[in-house]
Amino acid sequence: MMSLTLTLRGVLGSAAFMALGALPGLADTQLHILHFNDFHSRIEPINRFNSTCSAEDDAQGNCFGGAARLFTLINQMRDAITAEGDPVLVLSAGDSSQGSLFFTTYGGAAEAELNNLIGLDAMAVGNHEFDNGPEGLLVFTQSAEYPIVAANLDVSGNTMLAGQVVPYAILTAGDLRVGIVGAITNDTPEIASPGPTIVVNDALESVRASVAELQAMGITTIIALTHVGYVPEQEMAAQIPGLTAVVGGHSHTYLSATDPDAEGPYPTWVENVGGGSVPVVQAGAYSRYLGHLILDLDGEGNLLGASGDTILINAEVTPDPGIVAWVAEMAEPIEATRNLVVSEAAAPIEGDRTICRQMECSMGNLVTDAMLSRVAGQGITIAIQNGGGLRASIDDGTITLGEVLSVLPFQNTLATFELSGAAVVAALENGASQMEEGAGRFAQVSGLRYTVDPAAPAGSRISDVMVRSGSDWVPIDAGATYGVVSNNFMRSGGDGYAMFRDEATNAYDYGPDLADVVAEFLAENTPYTPYTDGRITRR
Repeated sequence: MMSLTLTLRGVLGSAAFMALGALPGLADTQLHILHFNDFHSRIEPINRFNSTCSAEDDAQGNCFGGAARLFTLINQMRDAITAEGDPVLVLSAGDSSQGSLFFTTYGGAAEAELNNLIGLDAMAVGNHEFDNGPEGLLVFTQSAEYPIVAANLDVSGNTMLAGQVVPYAILTAGDLRVGIVGAITNDTPEIASPGPTIVVNDALESVRASVAELQAMGITTIIALTHVGYVPEQEMAAQIPGLTAVVGGHSHTYLSATDPDAEGPYPTWVENVGGGSVPVVQAGAYSRYLGHLILDLDGEGNLLGASGDTILINAEVTPDPGIVAWVAEMAEPIEATRNLVVSEAAAPIEGDRTICRQMECSMGNLVTDAMLSRVAGQGITIAIQNGGGLRASIDDGTITLGEVLSVLPFQNTLATFELSGAAVVAALENGASQMEEGAGRFAQVSGLRYTVDPAAPAGSRISDVMVRSGSDWVPIDAGATYGVVSNNFMRSGGDGYAMFRDEATNAYDYGPDLADVVAEFLAENTPYTPYTDGRITRR
């Protein structure tokens, strides 16, 4: 197997070489799994903030991922592995959809075509595949040249999708027969739009049943390809006998065998109730990484060991010229999308940083009102947006999607969670803690009222915090629990909002794109009249 190491090192450089890890000689077969998850429509390269990279940054080698680099890396690795006589599968753990104007423009068709161009062997269904209803998944099932798997997804009641999603697939990889069992997150009906004809059953029990069926057919190598999250994936690995490995997604978890700052080891080993251990892997998100899992199998396809790593897709990976041209062609109509008229403004909407990082501003009210409106049906009553996330004002008159994107360029997603009243107040204190520096953490809000004293010491600047109760405003209860919506940057602890990361419960960080939410709110309320109403008072 040393020749495989040398071949891959020559093709891909030291980063991919390190991803191979040890190459034990005891296995009868080494099955290589190349995998990615939560691509989120990053057809174009991304910057360090996971948003579309500028041409200038790309030319300077500061970009990651994108369709053309992902295509190059997968094909180079697959060709090198195959040349050494080892079997290889390429898997996607779902959420190809949502996150850029490519999805807004093409509704998933660009991502579906990319999967075919890559030569995907199987795909799990992600919750964002339902962002456009069942029709969003139909875009993939109608064109897919690979099986789409989800054991807990019952689409039989939908005339468009019936028969197009299977619980599992049996793939041939060299001399191996490999079972691929899919699963989608249980809360898909609450966080996406599958509609009443789609039924989501319990993921753990559905995968358990499918594994048993595959075992009854004599399949011994069984991979759970799931979009349920790192913690539930470890639960599957622990509780379902017969699993060889779990290749996952949904939580955007970056695992690594070499990076001490990763969220966990690659692979993460979990003891199984049936004996032995099961490797669990994810590969971050947004095409920044490609996962490479190597399964050492005996002559009957049983797991002996596993190794591998995530590979950073940076400027060392040369974009495929054909895919670059394809992306450029697909991007042409997006310019028209950027000029799409979404609403009218009756007056200028103030988004200047010198205002929105110090006090209530009309742009902050627009954005937080839109956030709260989008999730009000989920029992959410408070919206908090960092002022630094608002990057521009909008003039009166016609509002284009490009203008909305100028205000909200970071491709942040809605994040919903529950938080104590005390933690909400602590969040407001954090927002006001660096006002003298004009820091972007200042909290624009909806569903809240508060007073801020910039002259007071940091940590004691907030008072008179009120929340809405019916048509009235009442003091916030430190011991009560409130539903909050923010953005995924803040929810991960960005701008000092550690309480959102550490104290939140029932959190979901991967809702719709914030710019889309605001554009839709503006369209529903055209002509939009900007306003301030005293929700933030300065002493």
